[in-house]
Amino acid sequence: MAKLKIHPDQLLVGMYVRLPSGWMKHPFLFNSFKLSTDEQIRVIRSLKLPFVVIDQDKSDVAVPPMPKKPVVVEAEDPEVLKLKEQMEREKRERIERLKDFRRSLQRTEKAFQRSMIQVRNLMGKLGSRPLEAIEDAQQMIGDMADMIMDEGSVVLHLMNPDKQGEDLYFHSLNVSVLAMMMAKQCKLSKQDAKDLGLAALFHDVGKLKIPTSVLRKPGALTKPEENLLKMHCQYGVELLSLSDNFPKSLLPLVLQHHEFEDGSGYPRGLKGTDMHPLAKILVLVNQYDNLCHPNRGEPGKIPYAALSHLFKQMKGKLADRETKVLVTLLGVYPPGSLVQLTDKRVGMVMSVNTADLLNPSVLLYDGSVPSTEAPMIDLKDSDVKIDRVLKPAQLPQPVFEYLNPRARISYFVDKG
Repeated sequence: MAKLKIHPDQLLVGMYVRLPSGWMKHPFLFNSFKLSTDEQIRVIRSLKLPFVVIDQDKSDVAVPPMPKKPVVVEAEDPEVLKLKEQMEREKRERIERLKDFRRSLQRTEKAFQRSMIQVRNLMGKLGSRPLEAIEDAQQMIGDMADMIMDEGSVVLHLMNPDKQGEDLYFHSLNVSVLAMMMAKQCKLSKQDAKDLGLAALFHDVGKLKIPTSVLRKPGALTKPEENLLKMHCQYGVELLSLSDNFPKSLLPLVLQHHEFEDGSGYPRGLKGTDMHPLAKILVLVNQYDNLCHPNRGEPGKIPYAALSHLFKQMKGKLADRETKVLVTLLGVYPPGSLVQLTDKRVGMVMSVNTADLLNPSVLLYDGSVPSTEAPMIDLKDSDVKIDRVLKPAQLPQPVFEYLNPRARISYFVDKG
C-alpha cells in the first residue's frame, strides 16, 4: 500500500487519512478514515499534528503541493471548538453504545456455550435415557422460542466456537436457531416455532449410527457408502421413536429434511406437495448450513455465496417463498461476511438486527490497535455503507489474521 506522510495543510476532502496520535487525543471516532468534509480538515489542523499519514490507494484525490502560505486554524477558534465539542459528545455516545453491544455479544456468547453443552448432553442421553433427553430438549427449545417469537426485533450474532470435532452439535444448534428465526419471519405460531426447533435440533441424530469413517471420509463416497449415509434420515426416526414423548407428528420433518420440491431428494423422492409444510423450512436452513460447512473437509462457501447459491443454483429444488424469506432474514450481508465499506475500510459482519437488515454491525480492521480492541461500527449510526463483499482469499495476510474469519459460521440470538 502506498502510504505517505504529509503536512495537515495539504489535506483535501477525499483523502484517506490516519492520525498519528492516541485515539483519546482527538475527537474522531476512528484513527483512520476518509475525509468527507472541510470541517474535518479544520479540526485536524487545529490538533497541531506535525504530519498525518495518507493511504493513496484508498484516496480519491492526489496529494497537492505544500501551500506557499501556512493555513492557520487556531485551536481556540470558537467554530472549531464548537465542532470538536459536538464530535466528542457523539464519540462518547457511540462508545457507550459500543460497550452495550459488546456486553450483549459477551452475554450471547455465554448463552451459546451453555446451549452447546446442553446439545452435547442431549445427544449423549438419547440412546440411554430418551425420555429425559426429549424433556430437556423441549425445555431448551421452548425458552429459545419464547425469546425469538416475542414482539420486537431479534439480533442474530456471529459466534466463535472454541472446539473442533463437534460438527454435529454445532450444525444441529445452528439449524434449530435459524429454523425458529424463519418461523418468526414467516409469521408462524409460537407452537410451530417450537415444533420446528425441536425437529431441527434432532434432524441429524441418525448420523450417530453412521460410522465415522464414512462421515469424515475425505473425497467422494462409494455408492454403498453414499446409500449408508442417506439412511441417517430413517435412523433418526427410529432413534426418536424410542421416546414416547417426542411428538410423533414431527417425525416426518426428521425423515424429510433432505427431500426437494422437484422430487430429486431422499429418502423417498417426495415432491413439495407431499412434504410436511414445516419440512420445507428445515430442508432450506439445513442446505444453507451444509453449504457453509460441507462434510469431509471440502471448502465451505462464505454466507453471502451460500445464499446466492440457494437462490440461483437450487431454484426448483427449494421452496421459493421460504428461500426468499431466508434471504430477507439473514440480510444481504449475513453475519460472517467479509465486506469493504464505501470509505474503503475492510471488516467482518458480526450481527444483523431483523428490524434493520441493511445496517449490520461490522468489526473493522485497524492495524493501529490490537485485534482484541478492534473497532466496531453499527452502520445505522454511520454515513458509510457496505460497498462489496470480499472473499477471504482477497484479504492481505495481516488483515486476514486480524479479522480472523470464522472457519465455522455459528449463529445465536439476543433481543434487539
